[in-house]
Amino acid sequence: MEIESRLYQSKDGRVKCQTCAHYCEIRDGRKGICRVRENRDGTLFVLNYGVVSSIHPDPIEKKPLHNFKPGTYVLSLGGVSCNFRCEHCQNYSISFANLDFPTKYISPETVVEMVGRYNCEGIALTYNEPSIWHEYAEDCFSLAIEKGMYTVYVTNGYMSKEAIKVMSDILNAANVDVKAFQENFYRKVCGGSLEKVLENIKLMEKKGIFLELTYLVIPSKNDNSDEIREFTRWVADLNKRIPVHFSRFHPDYKVMDIPPTPIETLEMAYEIAKEEGVEYVYLGNVFGHKYENTYCPNCGEMVIERRGFEVVANLFKTEKCPFCGYKNNIIL
Repeated sequence: MEIESRLYQSKDGRVKCQTCAHYCEIRDGRKGICRVRENRDGTLFVLNYGVVSSIHPDPIEKKPLHNFKPGTYVLSLGGVSCNFRCEHCQNYSISFANLDFPTKYISPETVVEMVGRYNCEGIALTYNEPSIWHEYAEDCFSLAIEKGMYTVYVTNGYMSKEAIKVMSDILNAANVDVKAFQENFYRKVCGGSLEKVLENIKLMEKKGIFLELTYLVIPSKNDNSDEIREFTRWVADLNKRIPVHFSRFHPDYKVMDIPPTPIETLEMAYEIAKEEGVEYVYLGNVFGHKYENTYCPNCGEMVIERRGFEVVANLFKTEKCPFCGYKNNIIL
């Protein structure tokens, strides 16, 4: 389904898209970097509205969100394409797909109905980059909020400032994938800018969107202890209560010559983050590791036990720790 974009400017047949942080200036007959927005005679058309490639009820822990609605299920949807070009993309089959990829149109009303049908409590736009789905996200999330459901983005954080302002009242939580803490990495590997991602994280935090951050640790690329310390220090300076997930890399797409991340490297990242004052630190893609669990940052007691994406025990009745009374940064 095609609709007119809600975030763009037009002048003399050229348009400036305001949907993501690339702010593409698009000539007539051309598409933006995302490949799903096209200038037609000075009007910017959205080509991916309701175009769904993937849909599945998932544990919220799979996003990963560990401090937001733990133990609940969320209806997860993906579309096609992306505004990044990451060489190690683990969902490349849809993130690098064009609009001829097999998809199905699903209306926002049907999405909201499916949340209840599959015993979920919210909607997550995930699998590929949700910010290029802006109009569909806005319509789905507006309906979901009206019905008392929660809403989630799993994102590279490369949306526009204008998009964040539109979404701030209807987006409850986001996991932002911080690819590395080097501008050079973002420019060469992703086709983006670290500075813009960090600016957007600050803006989302200011707007009251519940944030968790994921850092995929890639051997020899972004696993240097100094880089990880710089990243976690930045997080702690912004808000030490933002959860950070260090996720294990496995070879994929164009990066098949790098081995999986050693567990010891992930544990090193965990220790550095804790040293820098980050209250909630998790390890991902390491099934059964003790750092999948949630520990109270004040007394150190385990308050949520996990096995993979399954919550085995959740001791929270309120946000206060049942052992010491510390007010945790958790949304139940």
